[in-house]
Amino acid sequence: MHTMFQLLAADAPAQLLPARQLMAFTLASHIILVPLGVALPFITLLMHYRGIRHDDPTALLLARRWSAVMAVQFAVGVVTGTVLSFEFGLLWPGLMGKWGDVFGIGFGVEAWAFFLEAVLIAIYLYGWRRLKPRTHFLLGLPLPAAALMGAFGILAANSWMNTPRGFTLDSAGNPVDVNIWKAVFTPMFGPQYWHFVVAMVLTAGYVVAGVYAVGWLRGRRDHYHRLGFTVPFTVAAVATPIQLFLGDSIARQVFHKQPVKFAALEIVWETDTHVPEYLFGRLHPDGTVSGGIKVPQLDSILAGFSPDTKVIGLSSVPESDRPNATQATIAHWAFDLMAVIGSVLVLLALWYALVWWRRRRLPESNWFWRGAACAGVASVVAVECGWVATEVGRQPWIVYQNMRVAEAVTATRSTTLWIMFGLVIVVYVFVFGAFLAVLLKMRTRWRLADAQEGAGPPAEPPEADTPYGPRSSVASASGDGSP
Repeated sequence: MHTMFQLLAADAPAQLLPARQLMAFTLASHIILVPLGVALPFITLLMHYRGIRHDDPTALLLARRWSAVMAVQFAVGVVTGTVLSFEFGLLWPGLMGKWGDVFGIGFGVEAWAFFLEAVLIAIYLYGWRRLKPRTHFLLGLPLPAAALMGAFGILAANSWMNTPRGFTLDSAGNPVDVNIWKAVFTPMFGPQYWHFVVAMVLTAGYVVAGVYAVGWLRGRRDHYHRLGFTVPFTVAAVATPIQLFLGDSIARQVFHKQPVKFAALEIVWETDTHVPEYLFGRLHPDGTVSGGIKVPQLDSILAGFSPDTKVIGLSSVPESDRPNATQATIAHWAFDLMAVIGSVLVLLALWYALVWWRRRRLPESNWFWRGAACAGVASVVAVECGWVATEVGRQPWIVYQNMRVAEAVTATRSTTLWIMFGLVIVVYVFVFGAFLAVLLKMRTRWRLADAQEGAGPPAEPPEADTPYGPRSSVASASGDGSP
């Protein structure tokens, strides 16, 4: 690990390593929450619609409980997202000072979406048992759009950093004549945005379904768990093959728009045709590759549908303009792991679809349910890997071919940054610990409410509590299962 840090920080300011580690930690933590923030409103409204359409109180119960989770997740996301906003200015003043006028519109859109989503979540939560069912549902419909608008803003900023457009440079090298339209809709925006959105939908679907898959494995096979699993898993299963196609498309866009980054993702050293594909493996500073599985000519075929496709290698540019061997290996492993997880999830989705098509029921095999229970964690890992591949593969550029990361970093002393890093870790452990504790408390309340309802008519309906103020007490009970 020490050797890796040395390689990452070679010939760089002392502030660069702690700044990058701090930013990486906060981004990796925040991105765990993003799938639920972007896609849980959509899945919740699907369940809500089913409840109204089929007059199904179980579906409405699930929708209300998911909306409570959505609110808690949003609150935690506010904390982690705010930290990231400050870090852009504090850790990377060179980036924001020089380029903020060009790509900052994305952050502005995300901020407006954030406030809109906060208001809509509050209305949706408050509307349970206070509004007419159809009115309440219609007021919730803008929620997914607000979540997508927030994703639009962030992906516009990130895609600009990968393929900067919409400006010219004056004699001093400063951006002028900014064209906001071109700065937002860069060549990588479309591929990145739709790849991201579908990833969030399938990840949220697998995460939610995984909770009920665990309950199913523990023997809770009632309508509540069946419905809680089926709706989000079906959404995820439909999105998974679409994501496989989008992933292949964005990789090809990277091949055309960021050839050196593509070379890092595929650990290609020399520019050539008939380039082999390495599944995992490690790139060394001399250009050799050790380990992994070598598939002859496959990389050229995947890049251009022909073994004669020329793939640009890392050695085609000066050493200072490309990821080093360690960075390329990290990006390559992240890319391959993401692809492997995606392929396994496609098989799981096909298993589900085939059983449903042939027998109109859920699979009975415990291996399927074990896979479904693990799919949520696996999809979150795939999202993390996608982020690592995108950001590490772009090194050493913070703005591709226009500004290096070392040029953007703060002048704050490295010791101060390491102290900040330690404090952020402590805060995040507390925040995520509190998040988990709240979710477990909610699960316990819901489980006890269900047990009380099953034992006989309760004095007060278990879902009559308002989202604000003191809640009614529920007698203690125990049992296995899920929310």
